Amino acid sequence: MAITPKLDLVVLDCPDALELGRFYGALLGYELEEGADRAWVNLVPPGGGVSKDNPDGRATLAFQRIDDYVAPTWPGGAHPQQFHLDLSVPAIDAAEPRVLELGGRVHEHQPSEEGSFRVYLDPAGHPFCLVQG
Repeated sequence: MAITPKLDLVVLDCPDALELGRFYGALLGYELEEGADRAWVNLVPPGGGVSKDNPDGRATLAFQRIDDYVAPTWPGGAHPQQFHLDLSVPAIDAAEPRVLELGGRVHEHQPSEEGSFRVYLDPAGHPFCLVQG
C-alpha cells in the first residue's frame, strides 16, 4: 500500500528565526512552539498544529536561521523568489496597518491592476501577498 505524505511544515530561511517567527505569529494569530530560539521556530496555529507529538495536525510555518542568508529579490534579480505566501483577508486596506506595525513593508512593485492583492516584504525580505478574499 502506498503511503501518502502529509504537508507538515513550510520552512522559510532567514537570518533570525525568532524575529521572523514572532512577525508571522503576531500577524496570523499563531503561537510560537515551546523551545523556539534564534535558530529554529515552529508556529502553532490556533487549535493546535503539527509537531513531533502531533504528526496528523495542521500544516504550519517554521523558520530556520541561515548564517549567510541573502534576501530574495523580486520580481527579478540575482536572488529570485522561489515561492511566496498568499494570506487571505476580507479587506487589504484594513489588514495593512498590522503588517506595517509588525515590521513588514509594502513592496515598490505592485502588479495587481485591479487591486485584488498587494505585495509586501516581511522583516527578512521574503515577499508575501495580502489577497482580498
